Amino acid sequence: MCRYRWKVLIAVVILCASHLSVINANNIINVSTSYYHNQNHTPTVRQYAIINGSNLILPIRTHYAARVVSELQDNRKVPTISAVADDDDDILRRPPSFESHLEKSSVIYALAKLANESNVNAACHTQLKQIQRGILRRSPWAMKVLDASGTKPSGFVFGQNFWLGSRESCNAAQNPVSITLSKNFERVMHFGIITERAPFDMNYGVVYLRHNSPWQVEIKLMSEKIIHVGLCLPSTCQSSEIQQLTTYYVERGLFVENDIYDIRPEVAYMKDLKLNESFYQRKSLKMLCTLLLFTSAMMLCASLLREKSTPAEAEIVKESGDIEEKLKQANPEIRATIDLIEPDVLDKMKDFVKCFDVQENYEKLVATKEPTNASKDIPVINGLRSVCAIWIMIFHVVWFMYFTVNNKTFLISYAEQIFFQYVSSAPLLVDVFFTISGFLQVYNFMRNTKQMDQIRKNSLTQNLKQFFKLVFHRYLRLGPLYLVILAAVDVLYAYIADVSVYHINERFDEMCSQHWWRNLLFIQNFFKHLDMCANWTWSLACEMQYFLLATILLFIYAKHPKFVKSTVVTLFAGNVLWTYCIGLNSKFQLSFDAAFATGTEIYISPFVRILPYIMGAVSAWYLFERQQEEQTQRIEISETKEKCCWNLSILVFFVCIYSTIKRDISYLFSISLFVIGRYFFSLTICWMIVGSATGRGIWWSRILEAKVFQHVNRLSYAIYLLNPFVIGFFFSFTNVSTHADPFMLCVLTSGFVVIVYLAAIVFSLAFEMPYSNWSSLLSKRRTKLKSA
Repeated sequence: MCRYRWKVLIAVVILCASHLSVINANNIINVSTSYYHNQNHTPTVRQYAIINGSNLILPIRTHYAARVVSELQDNRKVPTISAVADDDDDILRRPPSFESHLEKSSVIYALAKLANESNVNAACHTQLKQIQRGILRRSPWAMKVLDASGTKPSGFVFGQNFWLGSRESCNAAQNPVSITLSKNFERVMHFGIITERAPFDMNYGVVYLRHNSPWQVEIKLMSEKIIHVGLCLPSTCQSSEIQQLTTYYVERGLFVENDIYDIRPEVAYMKDLKLNESFYQRKSLKMLCTLLLFTSAMMLCASLLREKSTPAEAEIVKESGDIEEKLKQANPEIRATIDLIEPDVLDKMKDFVKCFDVQENYEKLVATKEPTNASKDIPVINGLRSVCAIWIMIFHVVWFMYFTVNNKTFLISYAEQIFFQYVSSAPLLVDVFFTISGFLQVYNFMRNTKQMDQIRKNSLTQNLKQFFKLVFHRYLRLGPLYLVILAAVDVLYAYIADVSVYHINERFDEMCSQHWWRNLLFIQNFFKHLDMCANWTWSLACEMQYFLLATILLFIYAKHPKFVKSTVVTLFAGNVLWTYCIGLNSKFQLSFDAAFATGTEIYISPFVRILPYIMGAVSAWYLFERQQEEQTQRIEISETKEKCCWNLSILVFFVCIYSTIKRDISYLFSISLFVIGRYFFSLTICWMIVGSATGRGIWWSRILEAKVFQHVNRLSYAIYLLNPFVIGFFFSFTNVSTHADPFMLCVLTSGFVVIVYLAAIVFSLAFEMPYSNWSSLLSKRRTKLKSA
């Protein structure tokens, strides 16, 4: 009887302990409560106690005491706590479909279950098993790990391959979220999901699976068939181990999405999103740091020189210059003597350092002036360049965000709609730059009558020297900023290849490391467009090649004009014939996938893209010849006809932009539209330039001639080079995929216009204007020596 009473007493004590969740304070570190439904759908309170030292979560339930009493009444042996715990594990595994569902739907749970000491290290194995037990027992920290790891979202059919989960949630599993919640409100939640920490360090990583599902629209543009699976993993697990474990997982066919969408995944690779130590050994990083230090030092020195140069000193220098000029005019012998005296080496160095003066360069950058006939400026060129640079940047926003977009199919469909046709046809605007470059190259060269006369008199050797001087000055003006951008692109893409959650299809870091010399020589467009470093620079290579060709022909034109005229006609006809042959042979179409596939043969080919450059050059020659005939600088035409021509030009311009609204047409019609459309498009640009050069215009051309575009035009080169870099930089560091919709695109492009504009000012002041000043300084000194 006494023994029976003791057993009843023990049962009562255990019953109280279960209700109060009281366990020895030396052993218990946390108690949490969760709710589940039993087979009769009756809610039951379940309490867990985490035991120190063992990471064991021990369930304690009120029915234990009832079981004790029941077995005592049956005069059976009282079950121990461990026996009930084991029994609880069996209950936790019920129903069997629950764990099976987790295994198939959750990659992190399946990996935890498949892990053993033969495929992962001991620490990783132990911690993965703790995650598995924690998920089954619904421990708050484990539920955060489960929630942070990626599962399939909706939208797979139309391009949703970003199963990233949440990088922030993974960090929250280890570091509690700092958030204040009022106690005045009742909340149906486990407070442990905010406060409870994982018992070990966690890291977020991404596994990349290459799928072969027929149930996803395949557009054939960049990395479409790569599934990104985010995983919240113990920090002790190595990337190679998780990659091998994931390979085993997908090979076993446990992937539930494979049953539905026939994904047939293959593990491509895994990233732990940690920066590789080899990043700091990159030559491009060292070169970029050296350039930044050199530029900063030169700017600082230029600033100090400006501060030391007082107004009184400047006045003395000016007066001495005036006296020197008067002496030159008074006596020719004195002039020859003064000009032959070499300036002091220190003064030369000061002049070169002053080219980096930020204040002076900024004043030049923002300065505007009224166009005059004496200056022979063509103000509409400023507007055309500025508008087209921003217009192309809008297209680049869509293009360089593509690798982060989770509804790629709809993004392409938006681009084919009539409202967004101005974006999808933006690559045609590169022809505006080619037309302007061809016009200015010929027009400025032929206007320099002294240079033309000198070329006629020079020998072949002298003309070769003159030719290479012109090439050197062009390289000096374009090269520094171009090289800085290439180095920055290499550094950026090497960085994001390690730390970005996205699969980077265009590995510019690898391309730049291997093929940097192609960009250095401006010949990258002679090779495959997929192998290019900073592929948007193909147009700069084209312009440099056209500059060399045009300069050679202009040198020849000075002595043999008829030969050059026939050569240009041959080039024009040859270009049309070549484009037709290439287009028909490659089965060119206007769809995005076909245009991307024929990028090397058509889009970046200098032989195909030279047509607008020829048009611009011929227009410049025509304008110069008319001016030389001294009939009048204004080409006589009635006001009505003039307005008709201007309005017709803008009409043709937009017809060409919207000519690709229907893209599913035959190969012959596609290439014909490509050739004829570009011809008329360039013709409209030529009319605008010639009309502005002769002082004509209409209301909308006056807008393009606004003085504000003088400032933006000086930044157009930097804007063109920088915008893909800036766009790629911002998108690659996001942790969630981008859902493209028209309103969001409008907001994004507006923001990028402002950001790129500000970045262009900084880069232009640091790496473009100083070297342009150097070029001008060298040219002036050379001219001064020649005149002496």
